Amino acid sequence: MIKNVRIAYSLLSPSLFWLLIFLIAPLGMIGIISFTTNTGFGGILYKFSIDAYKLSFSSLYAEVIWKSFLWAGIGTFISLLIAYPFAYFIANSGKWKNILIILVMIPQWVNFLILMYAWIILLNSEGVINNILVSLGVFQEPLTMLYTPYAIIIGVVYGFLPLMILPIYSSVENLDFSLLEAAEDLGAKPFQAFLRITIPLTIPGMFAGILLTFIPALSVFTISDILTGGKLLMIGSVIRDAFIDEMNWQLGSAISLLLTLLVLVLILIFTKFTSKEDQNLLF
Repeated sequence: MIKNVRIAYSLLSPSLFWLLIFLIAPLGMIGIISFTTNTGFGGILYKFSIDAYKLSFSSLYAEVIWKSFLWAGIGTFISLLIAYPFAYFIANSGKWKNILIILVMIPQWVNFLILMYAWIILLNSEGVINNILVSLGVFQEPLTMLYTPYAIIIGVVYGFLPLMILPIYSSVENLDFSLLEAAEDLGAKPFQAFLRITIPLTIPGMFAGILLTFIPALSVFTISDILTGGKLLMIGSVIRDAFIDEMNWQLGSAISLLLTLLVLVLILIFTKFTSKEDQNLLF
């Protein structure tokens, strides 16, 4: 038994070493730096201070954090509304299932920056969408979509929709359809069976999709930078600016650590209320 344990640890040692060097050690450094004193221009004085955390919760950054949660939340909710029926359709599409899954994954094979730059052409005042709407007489003047929160939400939905579809699809795919047949035999209408059986049993997939969508949508800065020209900031933009422009490593480390703790809390909630089989949807 002891020999088997040693073999197991020896096989895991390369992965554990990788995690230690490239994950745990950097997080530890960020945690330490966040409690140091800023001397300006990237200077670090190893004297205990919580000024970075006070600044993180100040009114200067509170509005950015609140708007980041709002825009990421709206984008995640819209993604859920779009992804659920599409994932349900894929799970019941028979021989077309694999082809549809590949079509869902294709955007993930393209560079994320290219995907966002493509939306500039579409959302521009003289872009494709406005030209179509004006030519059809829906609007007399082009809509202002770029450099607005709407552009961020569109970017979130388009950029992370596959991450919402796949766990929901997996959850629907593993659904025991005999339960729906039993409900039908007992007199339940299709819509009633969908609300009382299908949705409750696929909640783990929805929650996994929400996590996979909301977390990167909250922290990514490329969407706001490209689609708003940097005029609207999100948490990721604040962290980048703190490290690069302001050279305030303490502030950047503090916000990064708080965001990491938020992710851990969400994951703990997911693992608390789901089974091991359902957790495979996320991990």
